[in-house]
Amino acid sequence: MSDGPSLHPMLEPLEFLVGTWKGKGAGSYPNIEDFEYLEVATFSHVGKPFLSYVQRTRDAATGLPLHAETGYLRPVGDGRAEFVIAQPSGIVEMLDVEISGATIRAMSSTVLQTPTAKQVDAVERHVAVIRNDMRYEVNMAAMGQALRPHLEAVLSRD
Repeated sequence: MSDGPSLHPMLEPLEFLVGTWKGKGAGSYPNIEDFEYLEVATFSHVGKPFLSYVQRTRDAATGLPLHAETGYLRPVGDGRAEFVIAQPSGIVEMLDVEISGATIRAMSSTVLQTPTAKQVDAVERHVAVIRNDMRYEVNMAAMGQALRPHLEAVLSRD
């Protein structure tokens, strides 16, 4: 018996994401040094038809904080969802999501930046869950670069 609210029926196609995920990833992009990071990401619900998302990373070598983001994933039916992600660096991603089994493919419909944020033109996020492992890739078009790989990680459900 669960202590929390029941999963909203609209969230059933996204149930495979619910939980806390921990693991390691690597990143690269032109004009920055390649890096490795440790990550904790949580998808949770409160019984309403959306998932809350919180993610934090630390430098794998030093343990210092690197990145954070938070948002909401909301199913809209027919194997689709909308994902809004805000970052403290002044970037907000609005993504259209296709759900297929235990995978999602999210493509930005809009990326907004505050006046002091770095330019980001487009983002793609690909996530696949196999048993208790989540593998993801993030592609990004930013700072004059075409859409290209930026991040990849493997996380395990806690």
